[in-house]
Amino acid sequence: MKKLLIIIFIAGTSLTSCVELLDKTDPTATSFVEFFNDEEDLRRVVYSSYLDVFTNPGVHQTLFYMQEGKSDNAYSRVDGHHHQRIANGNINSTTQAFLYYYELQMKHLGRLNTFVANADIPYVEDESVRTKYKSILEALRVWHYFRLTFRWGDVPFHLEPADLVDARQPITPKDEILNQLFPLAEDIAARLPADEYTSDKYMFNRYSFKAMTMRFALYNERYELAARLAKEIMDSNKYELYPDYGDLFQYEGASTNNEVIVHFDRQSHGNRATNSFRDLGPHYRTGNGQSYVVPLKSLVDAYWTLQGRPIANCPLHTMEEYELNPNLNRDPRYEQSIMGQGDDFYGEPIDIYNSNNPMYFENQRASKSGYWFKKYVSEADAFRSGGNFDFGLLRYAEVLLTYAEAKIMMNDIDDLALESINLVRERAGLDMTVADVTGPEYANFSQEDWIQLIRNERRVEFAGEGLRYDDIIRWEIADEVLNQPALGHTRMVDGEVVSLKIEDRSFQPHNYRWPFHENSLRVEPGLEQNPGY
Repeated sequence: MKKLLIIIFIAGTSLTSCVELLDKTDPTATSFVEFFNDEEDLRRVVYSSYLDVFTNPGVHQTLFYMQEGKSDNAYSRVDGHHHQRIANGNINSTTQAFLYYYELQMKHLGRLNTFVANADIPYVEDESVRTKYKSILEALRVWHYFRLTFRWGDVPFHLEPADLVDARQPITPKDEILNQLFPLAEDIAARLPADEYTSDKYMFNRYSFKAMTMRFALYNERYELAARLAKEIMDSNKYELYPDYGDLFQYEGASTNNEVIVHFDRQSHGNRATNSFRDLGPHYRTGNGQSYVVPLKSLVDAYWTLQGRPIANCPLHTMEEYELNPNLNRDPRYEQSIMGQGDDFYGEPIDIYNSNNPMYFENQRASKSGYWFKKYVSEADAFRSGGNFDFGLLRYAEVLLTYAEAKIMMNDIDDLALESINLVRERAGLDMTVADVTGPEYANFSQEDWIQLIRNERRVEFAGEGLRYDDIIRWEIADEVLNQPALGHTRMVDGEVVSLKIEDRSFQPHNYRWPFHENSLRVEPGLEQNPGY
């Protein structure tokens, strides 16, 4: 009886926010389908399916840029946001984060199964509209399963509304799920309109869903598929790199570029205020900046030189010189993405060692690392309660670097792969007389050399955009990079190079898959705990 009540509760909660969103007031209505009457109802359930999981600007646990705090790129200072504990390894099967994320995904999969199963009910004048919205709902369901399998591996898998019998079934192996998802994703993409929508552009179209499928093909080592999808997106000629990398993450270019493919725009969250300044920015002369997630020294050191060389292998300066002066001869993406000690903010120099300054590194709302992300942090938002940013969840630069990485991993590096890397580097402002990867410095590169280059290129191109944790998991380097202390700004003290230390971190081999929370194991008898927990 207890399990039956739990199933009923989950089913009920999965429909609550949809019913509220539809705002129907018929006192005689007794079921979901009685609220689900017309084209606008269909559009609204699609909208709510984005807002509740992917585009709510007020939920720190799911905000894309907050995900950096799970990785070696950044430190998240609030434990309740769930990123800090995953990064430092203080986790087990009772850690609340895993219950939160798993229940969130499963609740919305239940909703999506209900929406898809009933998508033929609402009245529409044009059946192509129904096809579009139903396909978007199916695409969102696939996206959820991509994320679930990437985190937990083998999970419950249902493409129909589940009943009590279904809820008791064993989990489905990850590879079996993916073998169904990837062909299904391509079928869904073919049914979606090819062009970006004039309104609701955050909703999947053919190429934005291809791009999301491409991402997870790469994540799951399906390199031929990832390269093919990337090439199809390139050949569509619908997207291009925005010419100014820094402005792409400021108001100047955030909503006027043709680079963003998957949108997180104001329309996707009902024009609510965005809070990226509050979340990422410094506690300045107002109480606005909270420094919730801040860059680490390991990310700062990952920015190679202006010539495209690792700072440890540059003949122009020593490693110590680069550590003490991050702005020295650096990839321009560093100054466009990060700010710290000695840089200017709102016309004033940042001094993290001055205890009278609100940006003093030991203050609660200051950066413990002495660095802040500059992406999505506009000085225009410093003295107002919220902003109006349009964010991108997937950019054309990722398509280019995905093609290159997939070809590198297949050891089939063609001219287009090299050109793709060059396009990203050239836009960033590197000195292409040296950084051109078709040049003599790269003539004798081994496959391992190319792997290290493309991995670092992804790291600095997408720093602050929430991709790093997924990358270190899929590359299986988390047990290397997350077993290092989280360090911050580096300076010379009494003749010694000293870095601010924030915390020790730990990552065990079994942490590559997340645990099912003990509550989930009790409620779902078909679940099996992942090894090591």
